[in-house]
Amino acid sequence: MPTFETAFLRGEELAEGTMAFHFARPAGFDFQAGQSINLELVDPPETDAKGNRRTFSVASAPFENEIMIATRMRDTAFKRVLKRMPADTRVRVRGPNGRFTLDPADARPAVLVGGGIGITPFLSIVRQSEKDALRRKLCLVYSNRRPEDAAFLPELVALEGKNPNYRFFGTMTEMEKSAMPWKGERGFLDRAMLERAVGDLLAPTYYLAGPPGMVEALKKMVLEAGVPEDRIRTDEFFGY
Repeated sequence: MPTFETAFLRGEELAEGTMAFHFARPAGFDFQAGQSINLELVDPPETDAKGNRRTFSVASAPFENEIMIATRMRDTAFKRVLKRMPADTRVRVRGPNGRFTLDPADARPAVLVGGGIGITPFLSIVRQSEKDALRRKLCLVYSNRRPEDAAFLPELVALEGKNPNYRFFGTMTEMEKSAMPWKGERGFLDRAMLERAVGDLLAPTYYLAGPPGMVEALKKMVLEAGVPEDRIRTDEFFGY
């Protein structure tokens, strides 16, 4: 697996408790939308037992000239260093990794189901699909607690107006704790809600990303609906 050295550019807050981090894209670093990288801090000012390397999905699209990752911010050594990192700090990137990508030979509609920060590979996919004018039908189903917690929400909604083959479907599970307006669905994603989003559950290929418990429950749901297992792809996001 190739390793690249590159520079940190900037960080930004995306939503409550969630930040994006941008890095210069090294020459020769090519990837597909939906893939991930291993990010290694070089001589950080602090570390912990888990070391200086973590895996992140690439949220930026292959046509862009930066590498962007996004993560929930926890009080760990790795994330404290990321948050305070000065511009031009050197880091190492290994990758790309993974096969959580659209199969160009699959013409079926693709249903992308993301929970929380599991949205990151899907942002890359829908950005690249709009750029490429991809004719394949995409339906993004995005579950969060509140709009305040939903990273990239305005862009993901707005992309509907740019790509006629893309549809956004969102649900919030804790709107009673929100101060923001929301016109979409409310409650946890279940089979009835998924049918409202998708229609015929047997027609698409499914891409499921988020916390392991959510991914496992969603996979069980679509399997019980009769979807063959070879048309279900998963990407689990562990907290660290």
